[in-house]
Amino acid sequence: MNTTVTASAADAQREIAEEFAFFGDWTERYQYLIDLGKQLPPFPDNWKTEEHRVHGCQSMVWLVPSGEATNMHFDAISDSAIVSGLIALVLRVYSDRSAQEIVDTQPEFIGTIGLAKHLSPTRSNGLAAMLTQLKQYAAQELKSV
Repeated sequence: MNTTVTASAADAQREIAEEFAFFGDWTERYQYLIDLGKQLPPFPDNWKTEEHRVHGCQSMVWLVPSGEATNMHFDAISDSAIVSGLIALVLRVYSDRSAQEIVDTQPEFIGTIGLAKHLSPTRSNGLAAMLTQLKQYAAQELKSV
């Protein structure tokens, strides 16, 4: 997993597409997602609160924002291995960016790498809920500026 912050969310999405292009089938891509999820930084148990829980996910997902409008950071975790991998991708694209870039960036990587076709409806709904919550945090930060 590329742990360095790329210049832009668009660059991060391009890198994700390039990485997934190396895999021949979805078994390999799912394994890669699981591996990415295992590389998420530690997530303190005291952050696993109802306030930070992302509703709309079948799995338990917690998303914690920090920072300010010029640079927002997100920490997140799930109790599901594949969902944790999805979180790793989302954080690569959206974490450590300005609130404006977060709000303006569409998650094109989902379609580009074929996730839209290969996720179950419940995982797709959960991914959408996570992206909505993340963008709401960024929009709230913009309003407070």
